[in-house]
Amino acid sequence: MSGKTDAGNFFEDFSLGQTFAHATPRTLGAGEAALYVALTGSRHAIANSGPLAHALGYPARPADELLAFHIAFGKTVADISLNAVANLGYADARFPRPVFLGDTLRAESTVIGLKENRDGEAGVVWVRSTAINQNDRDVMTWVRWVMVKKRDRARAPPPVVVPTLPTHVAARDLAVPGFLDCREFETALTGSAWLWEDYQPGEIIDHPAGMTLDESDHSFATRLYQNPARLHFDARLMRDTAFGRRLVYGGHVISVCRALAHEGLENALLIAAINGGTHCNPTFAGDTLYCRHEVLEKWELPGRDDLGALRLRMLGLKDRAPAELGAPKIDGKYSPHVVLDLDYTVLMPRHH
Repeated sequence: MSGKTDAGNFFEDFSLGQTFAHATPRTLGAGEAALYVALTGSRHAIANSGPLAHALGYPARPADELLAFHIAFGKTVADISLNAVANLGYADARFPRPVFLGDTLRAESTVIGLKENRDGEAGVVWVRSTAINQNDRDVMTWVRWVMVKKRDRARAPPPVVVPTLPTHVAARDLAVPGFLDCREFETALTGSAWLWEDYQPGEIIDHPAGMTLDESDHSFATRLYQNPARLHFDARLMRDTAFGRRLVYGGHVISVCRALAHEGLENALLIAAINGGTHCNPTFAGDTLYCRHEVLEKWELPGRDDLGALRLRMLGLKDRAPAELGAPKIDGKYSPHVVLDLDYTVLMPRHH
């Protein structure tokens, strides 16, 4: 049998400080942007309208932050999570520069933490990944942790290292494009007059729409991101697992929930940070997703009177509309209807 194929890395193949330069740089174009809208229904203004982006100071139409994130994330899968049991969470994701249509992204990752599971069947790997454009400038950086199978259960575990991560990206550390100018922002273009001053900490927004996930949609989306993780594609492999079927890629769940959140957060122009998040329960084709947001904090931005920041908690729900949910957690455990709990920060224009 040829030895030219690669089965991917198992838990014992990772070591602290190990760095991966991931293969296959990807140029993003208008085709990717159109497919992303087709698969998620995203209506966020700047990524959908070149003239609007230009009016706000952008030199070109940007890619949706989550589209760019998923494509960069997809670069990392072959080295980090091809043999994953589950992608467990995200933290400290920052977007120092916009990604524009026409940019080419590559990615690098460094192992920053390792911990074998008690049963010895798998272990958790923490990595910090960076997406870099064709000009060698960082455009995204994030931490994620993933549970990866062991090849050899008898292999001695590595020393336990669990990284300390910030609870959130502080307002002073948010990257705000210097060219972005919202002083004459036209709310008619987004369909909502609600701006930064109109939101208050503790406010709950139950978004009215739901979206049922089809097998074709989530498979197509994951292929768009060139994410080759087997648990999203190989039905025969997944048939013999505890799930019994393929899992929907968690990034697709995030994107669908953000698209559903357009009603109520129409003027959340940009994602400035993903502070932390977890996929609380698996999502499968046939599930219907809904979304709820809670405003956690609101911040003024240094030197800016045209923009403010909102720190939000996004709850992705399956097969329960927000009004039907009840408590997100029961006895300290997530309700089986909560599939996503994401803490992130957006930029929003202010009243003038």
